[in-house]
Amino acid sequence: MEIKYFRLIKTIAEEGNIVNSSEKLFLTQSALSHQLIVLEGRLGFKVFHRSRNKWKLTAEGEELYKLANEVLLAIEKGFNSIKKIKDNSIGKIKISTECYNFYQGFGSFIQKMGILYPKINIEIIDETHQPITKILSKEIDMALVTEKPNSNLLTSVKIFEDEVFAVMHSEHILAEKNFLEASDFEKQHLIIQTFPLETVAVYQRFLKPNNIQPIKISAFVLTEICLEMVSSNMGIFCVPKWTLKQLKKSKHFVYKRLGKEGLKREHFLVLRKEDRSKKYIDNFVNSFEEDFSSK
Repeated sequence: MEIKYFRLIKTIAEEGNIVNSSEKLFLTQSALSHQLIVLEGRLGFKVFHRSRNKWKLTAEGEELYKLANEVLLAIEKGFNSIKKIKDNSIGKIKISTECYNFYQGFGSFIQKMGILYPKINIEIIDETHQPITKILSKEIDMALVTEKPNSNLLTSVKIFEDEVFAVMHSEHILAEKNFLEASDFEKQHLIIQTFPLETVAVYQRFLKPNNIQPIKISAFVLTEICLEMVSSNMGIFCVPKWTLKQLKKSKHFVYKRLGKEGLKREHFLVLRKEDRSKKYIDNFVNSFEEDFSSK
């Protein structure tokens, strides 16, 4: 039996007539009467004895009225308990990431969290160097990284896997290749977004293991500047695949895999193990995982 019928029975029984009941339920008198007729047809018995000025419960209706009170009270208590749980999700979270590109996805997520959990204050720390050290020293609360930290004080949640691609001009000397090998970078200008090189995936996982050092490496924090450099055919810029659809694309850009199998990496949300049981932290982590796992 639908909840609206319990409200209908309770309201008519307590108001005593259809006029007051229709006003309280924000229904027309004809709509209220129709709902009651439908209900009685389903139940197979009358719920009210009707008269012009007074509606009185039948014996069966009395039992339904008792049940309606129990059901509606249980629902109210349940929602009050949920509200208390939600209201207890209060706290401040400082979050960072080792990859500048990932900041592009934070805006809509924080907006969504502001609606769902208005008492969680999220602060983005625009500092990508040594995020694990900063979590341990409690300068930040969590970070998105591409390697699981080796510390029993921390816990990690796998969020998603991505692949790094090279972006270059269509007239670049390497533009006709099916994929790029590490040796292709030896005489090239590599464009990155931040130093040190230990935080740059293409260098740390693709070039360094093959003992390749590009002839020049330049860092520009703003993605727009990196793309301008590529648009002028002044270098190769490497970015995660999921960010490509967010970039200002040019008909002159071409995208190449790094190695025949591609340069793939996992992303983990890392936080202190002692914080994982806190209600506001748990709500944030679950929401973060849900929001970004489809990247």
